[in-house]
Amino acid sequence: MLLDTASLYFRAYFGVPESIKAPDGTPVNAVRGLLDFIARLTADHHPDDLVACMDADWRPQWRVDLIPSYKAHRVVEEHPGEEDPDVEEVPDTLSPQVPVIEEVLDSLGIARVGVPHYEADDVIGTLTAKATGPVDIVTGDRDLFQLIDDARGIRVIYPVRGVGNATVMDEAALHEKYGVNGPGYVDLALLRGDPSDGLPGVPGIGEKTAARLLDAYGDLAGIMAAVDDPKSGLTPSQRRKLDESRPYIAVAPTVVKVAADIPLPPYDPALPRTPKDPERLQALAKRWGLGGSLDRVLSTLQA
Repeated sequence: MLLDTASLYFRAYFGVPESIKAPDGTPVNAVRGLLDFIARLTADHHPDDLVACMDADWRPQWRVDLIPSYKAHRVVEEHPGEEDPDVEEVPDTLSPQVPVIEEVLDSLGIARVGVPHYEADDVIGTLTAKATGPVDIVTGDRDLFQLIDDARGIRVIYPVRGVGNATVMDEAALHEKYGVNGPGYVDLALLRGDPSDGLPGVPGIGEKTAARLLDAYGDLAGIMAAVDDPKSGLTPSQRRKLDESRPYIAVAPTVVKVAADIPLPPYDPALPRTPKDPERLQALAKRWGLGGSLDRVLSTLQA
C-alpha cells in the first residue's frame, strides 16, 4: 500500500474540525486525521507493506520548464534570481503539523520516502513499477489513475468523503467513468487540462470530447495523425485547435506522466507490528494529544 501522504493529510485537515487540538491549543486535526486514515486503511485492507510517499519537491523545476503554468497558481511567493524554491500556499495551521506527521510516522516505523526534485506521484510511480505483487495506491489525486493495471493488481483507493467512503478504482471503474484505460488517462488528462495543476489542456477539448477522440483514434499519437489526415473525421474546429496546440502537446506527456525510474533512498516497507521508537512515540503522543487516533493505529498494526 502506497500513500500519497500530502493528498491524505490535506483531506484530513479539511475533513477534521480544527477544534481538535494539542494540550497547548495547537491544531492537530491533520495529524490525527491522517492517523485515522492509516488505521482504517490497514484494518480494511491488511497490507503487508506500507510506504508513506512524500513530496520532496511539490513543483519540480523540470516540469515547470516544460509548462510554466504548472501549479503556478499555488505559489504563494516566488524568488526571482534566487536559489530558494517556490513556497506552496497551504493553510497557516496546516504547515506546522507536517513535521509532526513526519516525526510520528518515523517513530511508528512506517517507511517515509521522498526524493529531491520529484513529487510523491513519482515515488509512487517508481515503487509501482518495481512491485512484484498487487499494489493499492491511496490518493485523492486523479493523476495516479494512469497507474491502474488489472493484470498487475494495481488499484487506486480514492477517498470521496473520508477514507471510510472510498472508491476503489480498477480498470472497469476507470473505463466506466472516463472511457479509457490506465495509460490512456495520461492522454485524457493532458487534452482535457487540469486547473488544479495548472495544465491548460487543448482549448475546446473537454473531458467528454477527449474521451470520444481517444475512442476513435486510439491514443494521442493517433489523434495527431488524424489532424494531419484531411480525410479523418475531426471537425474543422477540432483540427485547428489541436494543430495550434502542438507545442503544448509535445511536452505535456512528460509533465503529466509520473516517473517510473527515479533513484530511491534505502527504506523498509514492511508494515511495523510494534513502534520503532516507543519512547519517542509516547512523548509525541503526550506533547500533541494524539489520543485515540494513535491508539487505533497501534491496535491495527498489532492485529
